[in-house]
Amino acid sequence: MMNRHVVVTGLGIVSPIGIGKEDFKKNLSEGKSGVGLITLFDASALTTRIAAEVKGFDPDAILSGMEILTFTNDRRTLLAHSACRLALKDSGIDRKEIGETRCGVILGSGIHPMISKKEPVMANGLEVIGQRSYLGWDEFKLSVIDNIFKGGEDSAKWVPVNLGAITIAHQYGIKGPCYTIISACAASSQAIGESYRMIRRGECDLVISGGYDSMIFPFGVAGFCLLGTMSTRNNEPERAVRPFDLTRDGFVLGEGAGILILEELKHALRRGAPIYGEVIGYGTSLDAYSVADPHPEGAGAILAMERAIKDAGIALEEVEYINAHGTATIKNDRIETKAVKNVFGSHAHRIPISSSKSLFGHLMGAAGALELLATLIGMYHRFLPPTINYEIPDSECDLDYIPNRSRNKEIEIALSNSFGFGGQNSTLIVKRTPRIN
Repeated sequence: MMNRHVVVTGLGIVSPIGIGKEDFKKNLSEGKSGVGLITLFDASALTTRIAAEVKGFDPDAILSGMEILTFTNDRRTLLAHSACRLALKDSGIDRKEIGETRCGVILGSGIHPMISKKEPVMANGLEVIGQRSYLGWDEFKLSVIDNIFKGGEDSAKWVPVNLGAITIAHQYGIKGPCYTIISACAASSQAIGESYRMIRRGECDLVISGGYDSMIFPFGVAGFCLLGTMSTRNNEPERAVRPFDLTRDGFVLGEGAGILILEELKHALRRGAPIYGEVIGYGTSLDAYSVADPHPEGAGAILAMERAIKDAGIALEEVEYINAHGTATIKNDRIETKAVKNVFGSHAHRIPISSSKSLFGHLMGAAGALELLATLIGMYHRFLPPTINYEIPDSECDLDYIPNRSRNKEIEIALSNSFGFGGQNSTLIVKRTPRIN
């Protein structure tokens, strides 16, 4: 592999705790929860009626009406395009430069729902389809029949799973690698990891990477309710997500998009780009154990962390912070704690660890990207994000989880974990100060 360094030069954030890096940073450092009652649809019949929605999301404020009409037709894709625009603006690179650069787009996401063609939404005076009209299960079944047998004007339409990546590439005239990774909760971390490898190998100089997702629609929320994996603290939404706490009762769905501009270091320096840190390690693995449950000993999680550390070429003691997968489910938090202790030994008790999901929920396919952004922003501004709602210790979760308040601390190297359904694991390692050599 070529000796090319990969730095982060642009941050694009559309999240439940802020749109744009400044609002996100403020609420992250203050430990402000983004969880509330679901407003995107009527969830009154469900056992979980709370989620972390993107509040005040107005694509018109970021994108033009023609872009919305031409390239997007569902809420998730609008989130992706908006975050991408913010990231490119932050990076200081214009459309012409992207067209002249060996550039790619690699994003992570989740399965896309069907959207109704019956409920238009207005944006900039133009009609777009389905921003709030995801289908429930009964409508979904009927719409499948409509599409197969009738093909009528009022039938629903499928949203392609690669819609975000491919429309971003079209929008900016990007002719390099363009693909979407669909690997559950590890998707956007893997997208970032594969983008990092592509730049290191010399195949690209710049990659738009990260993820976008929202499962806050009837079929998505109902499915996780049936699995019994979500919190039912409907009367206290902001206190619902409690990673590593003894009283935790599951995660809460979040939505949003996190886009990073990854760039080869010399290319970034030549154009005077801002640099938020360097990606120095990536490891991925599969548990090969269960289609839903993590390996009870954290075998895949251990492999991912070990591979990332080896790829980074660092000693265990150099890792100064871990942004945990930390879903607030009974199994995951105990298994991740066990895996961290297996990898780091006695050093595990000296590493501050936090779960950003306690603030902005579980973004599924976009989780890893937003959590890496939280890690980078914390490093850049010299603080460690907190794990909020931590009150009662669990004897099987006995590490330093940065409870309830962010911690002022300057660190150089951090690790971010993403462990997905089906045992798909991804670990990224970032360094605050890029290596110049």
